[in-house]
Amino acid sequence: MSNPPRLSALDRALPLWIGLAMVAGLGLGRFVPALGGVLEALEVGGISLPIALGLLVMMYPVLAKVRYDKIGAVAGDRTLLVSSLLLNWVVGPALMFVLAWTFLPDLPEYRTGLIIVGLARCIAMVIIWNDLACGDREAAAVLVAINSVFQVVAFAGLGWFYLTVLPGWLGLDTAGLEVGVGQIALNVLVFLGVPLLAGFASRWWGERIRGRAWYEGRFLPAVSPWALYGLLFTIVLLFALQGDAIAANPWDVARIALPLLVYFVTMWVGGMALGRALHLGYARSTTLAFTAAGNNFELAIAVAIGTFGVASGQALAGVVGPLIEVPVLVGMVYVSLWAARRWYADDPTAPGGQPLPAPAPTLRSAP
Repeated sequence: MSNPPRLSALDRALPLWIGLAMVAGLGLGRFVPALGGVLEALEVGGISLPIALGLLVMMYPVLAKVRYDKIGAVAGDRTLLVSSLLLNWVVGPALMFVLAWTFLPDLPEYRTGLIIVGLARCIAMVIIWNDLACGDREAAAVLVAINSVFQVVAFAGLGWFYLTVLPGWLGLDTAGLEVGVGQIALNVLVFLGVPLLAGFASRWWGERIRGRAWYEGRFLPAVSPWALYGLLFTIVLLFALQGDAIAANPWDVARIALPLLVYFVTMWVGGMALGRALHLGYARSTTLAFTAAGNNFELAIAVAIGTFGVASGQALAGVVGPLIEVPVLVGMVYVSLWAARRWYADDPTAPGGQPLPAPAPTLRSAP
């Protein structure tokens, strides 16, 4: 068996870079108070242009790596698609509802913010984590696209159900959530549609003009580091926006963080275990786990701010989401690579797994 590939030096130091980006963002938000006003002024349709730029730069290199000619085979895997839909739109929101009420029964604003985070399924950073863990890029692209469609259709209805209907049935406090389908659709279009179109166009053009060998051997290595640059830039801006709130409420942040930690780990482990039980193989099990565990913090924060205000507890809970999600899912990348060596040594889809055996020669009888 070949040795499993190691992360690049840049990627191996990812937890350090992310930690420094968080500290830098918190410092900027606290010591450069005018920065928050500048970032809020650079919004169009409720979308922060600097944050949108960071996310587009982050997502483009990974989507440029997708081999779009293989997506048809992925779309035919009904087991993977049904499993992803169940984890994302049944298990995930229900689990976050239970955790929010279990850990924050006396803090309705933070509880509502957590439930909103649980409803916003990931369409951005999950692509980064999946790629670092050597998951199936084509499967990730398909699942993210499907989640985006469901997000447009189901987000508002699920918000009404989990914040108003279900608490009423259980005799709990209720909270309203007013968010238009147009706002969700715009969020999906910007944060997924634009980089997806750019990634598809660059692969089509690159392979058509220069060939696949040049595209994957020269072009992709040149643009790949920009995914990390965009990720770190986005993290700095996000934490700069809520630096004062996080620094002023450390105990509240800790209380919000605990159910989030339980949520992300539970969803990832559940997705990985389900994929293994269904014999999906390492690459697709990993993709299933990360798409189940990740959340669309951009949408959650935008909805919380638009509905309850930028200084609300709901908005703070939304910002704490990536504060916990980023380091936890980076950790899960390393767990995935460990699992590839421990449990998937004979899986050709795992990093370092055994290659598929060559077909045996066919003996033909003499005429």
